[in-house]
Amino acid sequence: MHGSRKLTWLGLTPEPERELPYAVARLRSQVAGAGPGGGTDGEAEERRRIERLILHGSRQTWLRYLGEVTQLVVDAAVQVVPADPETALVVGEVVLSHHQLLIGLPGDAYQQAAADRALLSSAVRRLRERLPPGRSTTADPSRPDPSHLELSRPEPSREAGTP
Repeated sequence: MHGSRKLTWLGLTPEPERELPYAVARLRSQVAGAGPGGGTDGEAEERRRIERLILHGSRQTWLRYLGEVTQLVVDAAVQVVPADPETALVVGEVVLSHHQLLIGLPGDAYQQAAADRALLSSAVRRLRERLPPGRSTTADPSRPDPSHLELSRPEPSREAGTP
């Protein structure tokens, strides 16, 4: 039982590994001043990083990564960095939802994520206020649900002469 307990953090939800690569790459790009999107290179790099953490990391390294991502969201929310509030909100909602689900796991991960949860709750609230009227990244703003994300990935460019 003890060995399997160490892997319980992997059983939460697929949203972080599914939604974060594109959105975090886009947010990192905005924070770095590289423009509005992360591009496919940034997304692929973020996807590889998350994959390495999932396959070879631990609960601690995963929470450290999410802490780094939390800081990006907080910086965007307080406008320390210029960033699209919708992108930051998507990232914030996914990570906040993840941190809220930690309560169901054995161990102290929920307590460890308490400070990030508080920061994210405040940041998500601020980011929602900055969205244009009628825009929302979730069906119900009081309950983060990353399956309703409105971010769209750019269409892949086609080479001339290919169908």
